[in-house]
Amino acid sequence: MQDLATLNESQQDAIKCVDGPVLILAGAGSGKTKTITTRLSYLLSLGIPAANTLTLTFTNKAASEMRERAMAMINSHSYPPLLCTFHKFGLLFLKFHMDKLGRKNSFVVIDTDDKKRILKNLNTSSELPTGMIASEISRYKTSLLDPKVAWEKAEQQNYQIIAKLYEQYEDYLLSNNLVDFDDLLVLPYKILESDETLCEETSRRYQYIMVDEYQDTNELQYKLLRKLCHTHSNLCVVGDDDQSIYGWRGANIKNILEFHESFENVKIVKLEKNYRSTTQILKAANDLIDHNRGRIGKVLESTKGEGKAIEVLESHDENQEALSIARKIRKLIESGVNPRDIAVLYRINALSRSLEEGLNKEKIPYNMVGGVKFYERAEVKDVISYLRVIANPHDDFSIKRIINRPKRGLGKVTMERIFKAAYENTQSIYEYITCNEEGIEKEASKKAALALKEFVHNIARMQTIQAHSTYDMIDAIEEAFAIKEYYNNQPDSLERLSNIDEFYGLFRDYVKQNPQMGVDDFLNELALQSDQDQIDSENISIMSIHASKGLEFEYLFVIGLEEGFFPLVGDGSDIEEERRLGYVAITRAKKELTLSFSGSRFYKGRRTELSKSRFLKEAGVCEGSLILERTTSFKKGDLVKHKIFGIGRVTEVSKVGREFKLQINFSGTKRDILASFVEKI
Repeated sequence: MQDLATLNESQQDAIKCVDGPVLILAGAGSGKTKTITTRLSYLLSLGIPAANTLTLTFTNKAASEMRERAMAMINSHSYPPLLCTFHKFGLLFLKFHMDKLGRKNSFVVIDTDDKKRILKNLNTSSELPTGMIASEISRYKTSLLDPKVAWEKAEQQNYQIIAKLYEQYEDYLLSNNLVDFDDLLVLPYKILESDETLCEETSRRYQYIMVDEYQDTNELQYKLLRKLCHTHSNLCVVGDDDQSIYGWRGANIKNILEFHESFENVKIVKLEKNYRSTTQILKAANDLIDHNRGRIGKVLESTKGEGKAIEVLESHDENQEALSIARKIRKLIESGVNPRDIAVLYRINALSRSLEEGLNKEKIPYNMVGGVKFYERAEVKDVISYLRVIANPHDDFSIKRIINRPKRGLGKVTMERIFKAAYENTQSIYEYITCNEEGIEKEASKKAALALKEFVHNIARMQTIQAHSTYDMIDAIEEAFAIKEYYNNQPDSLERLSNIDEFYGLFRDYVKQNPQMGVDDFLNELALQSDQDQIDSENISIMSIHASKGLEFEYLFVIGLEEGFFPLVGDGSDIEEERRLGYVAITRAKKELTLSFSGSRFYKGRRTELSKSRFLKEAGVCEGSLILERTTSFKKGDLVKHKIFGIGRVTEVSKVGREFKLQINFSGTKRDILASFVEKI
């Protein structure tokens, strides 16, 4: 195996902790992967059979990288250790033990699209968005709530519908011997929970367990790990509480913060030597995260030297910001910097719009990592399609996109009949609906026919409004078609609504700047801006901070550092998780870091004056007022438990003074409870 002398003292200490529970607190850029793989190699060098080890990660990419590194060190061992994701482990376990549930091991795993198709076919009577139904069912399953309990807890009609669909969906999976992504964790836990003998056998087999990115584990993964450690406590978890940024999708930071309380005689090793960033960058990261109260605590120390001071870029608005950054990037590339060593990060995807336009103006090719370019996002394309139809009602391509979005009670067969009839009558779809009232009533239900009549009437009304005031047309579009209301029912509604507001703001700004121009002129401008040339050479990267986790760049720009954008505030946002996001963003930088804020941005369709982020002051990179306030990690839709009232679902989050108040539905009874008196399930 690799010589331990190449590792620092803390890494060696972590590797040599063989027995008992171990928490390796691995700071950003501290050689975490090297430590994990070397520890696995060290275990095998002691004579521990590879079959008695289990190493769990979160992504296939991480598992593959670790497997390659580990195998390079342990190639003398014929039997490879099991190193995989949580879900891959669940799949392997079910292949051996599915019979314990009275099911065959010839099951098939369905993906997210399959799940949505099944739910869409089952949901024939309601207009609830399929994505919302799928997301809610996933929450039920990972909370170990069966359909019967979900039904008992459902107080509103929509949740009753979802609970019923949940039952039908589970019956469908069972009768067709299918399992979904959630089942790969839920079913192994249920098997181990119900079969004590198998639980002991499994625990004895995996005598030495390691878990990477432990700060990202949820409650179900924690419970599964407790089952795997039923006969021993040889659990080594590796993670960074300061990089826990997935609370919104179920990650429970308490798993890492309270690890020393969950297991006895825990050994904690901190990896604080950073091999990625300069001292200046790490000082800002350390200063920022030190303002969090819910953390174990560590201080990163650079091995790279002092480095260049962090630059703080102040701009008048988002357009000036984008152009300034694009020009700085142009100079870097012209000086010989490889574009792939440059990245721009943002907190919310809506900020990418102005950034993309600035890069296009400077002819800088870019790759959007882990996301869709602004004008290619479904909700933005929907609004553009409405504008296209208002500009040209005979645009059949755009009509087909929006005719049933938001839902107007049109089934697929009905729409096909209308499209075919319009074609046979040599009319556009809009023209056919407008001029053939009798034909529409034959092709569609009474409700759908009325909805279509209202649809074409509203399109005509928008054209009239546009003739008088193009600026006011956006409000009229939203009032008539309720696009935001439609997307407000989706699981990722906050992000989608931000994108729609950003687009509305862009439209209003264009009208202000070009009062003589119409909707068609605006659409032509868009077509030019979003038609970016595809260049094969290496490009810079732009991405959300969430998408950047695990990556590193020589030259990094972080935009949108204003209160309300970064950090997000209000509506149940968690300032400590926002601060951890800031920490993650800063520690992606290796050599040079620029932090940017603007005096104003379009926000919710209006230009809003903004103040610079508290994070700039907290990181020690500029002056500003320090803002301290209580925070909550609770959000609408969370399941919570009260010691008297039992289990309920959060329906509203609001602030009262310096405390957060939750409106919680307890089996049909809504109560206002302070956040500090309940806990998440």
